[in-house]
Amino acid sequence: MVKTLTFKGDRKSKKRKHRDTEDTEHKPGSLTATGRMAGTTEDDDSWVTAEVPSDVMGPIIFAIPTIPPTFIACDANGKIFLSEIENIVEGDRATAEPHDVRQVWVASRVAGTEYISFKGHHGRYLGCDQSGILSATREAISVEESLLCIASTGTIGNFNIQTQRGKFFAIDDDTHLTEVRGDAEVVSVSTSVCIRMQGRYKPRLKANKESKAREKITRKELEDVVGRRLMDDEVKRLKRARREGHYHEAILDVRIRGKHD
Repeated sequence: MVKTLTFKGDRKSKKRKHRDTEDTEHKPGSLTATGRMAGTTEDDDSWVTAEVPSDVMGPIIFAIPTIPPTFIACDANGKIFLSEIENIVEGDRATAEPHDVRQVWVASRVAGTEYISFKGHHGRYLGCDQSGILSATREAISVEESLLCIASTGTIGNFNIQTQRGKFFAIDDDTHLTEVRGDAEVVSVSTSVCIRMQGRYKPRLKANKESKAREKITRKELEDVVGRRLMDDEVKRLKRARREGHYHEAILDVRIRGKHD
């Protein structure tokens, strides 16, 4: 489920803590530390750079190499336009973040294929017709809304977006108005698209955060779960078990050993 987007400068609502929740966290046998671990990754709304095609999932932004860089965006009618980037460091597309929901697309795998669909803020999909014109007017996914993200050989985080006709998204500045089209025949600097995404959807980042979260448990929390004081070697063993994914089995084993001692 895609969560509501937040942007820089937005106020974050403060959640009130209830006494019953606090009490539960310290009861012997409570596994709330695991619950807190799960929430750590789910609440990550930071923007990171996609590195490989399999990363591209959930809310994303397309930063293209115009001067200065811009986002591919769409209005309420599905018209594609280039949108100014307000949140960027020294013109580096790998630092760009959105400030307008029209700049954000939700990436999803097209079932049974390696293609990806990109849904706009208005619930319609980004597509490219046979003339290379981009739009987001269709509510269902067809061949024109199924796109391929091919990692660039030059820079990590840059992709070439290919249509099923074998053409690429590219900047077209031949006219008086710079625009993005989907009819480039070959890969070039103008076809290089930096894809930024929300951190909680990035597989490797998510796995790393979950692994680190599993390590964050205190001796007191472990003793509360086991129901007795623990030896140093038992604490080390249980923390290692959390990292390696067999925490509950280790807890049970320590409890049984404690009864026999």
